[in-house]
Amino acid sequence: MKTVTLALSFLFVSIIAVAQEKNNVDITVTIDNVTSDEGKVLASLHTAETFMKGPGIQNLESTIENGKIILKFNNVAPGTYAIMALHDANENNRMDYQSNGMPKESYGMSGNEMTMGPPDFKSAQFTVGDEDLEMNIRF
Repeated sequence: MKTVTLALSFLFVSIIAVAQEKNNVDITVTIDNVTSDEGKVLASLHTAETFMKGPGIQNLESTIENGKIILKFNNVAPGTYAIMALHDANENNRMDYQSNGMPKESYGMSGNEMTMGPPDFKSAQFTVGDEDLEMNIRF
């Protein structure tokens, strides 16, 4: 009976130890230069395979208060990612364009590089390791 109790105790302790081990991280994103509190901000976490090709692997939205939002991507596995964000002022869940093809709504991405033409994954990429991340994105 002591052997069974001891074995169950070791099993219980090992389950607790594995449950407490954190393999994935959280990414907190702050955008503090939203031009108005109208609409919402959409943000998506992308891999190289999903970047500029549709929804990300995690997609979030937030209301805007005093030109600022804070979003958190939870349980992100280690790897290479990029984040894209859009101020969806009219809440139609997509980017709107002017007749010349330029965006009507503000946008930004991790890396904060704003070049002419469409964004690319390489300039927006960052690496997730084993520690939580915090980053600012500028519109």
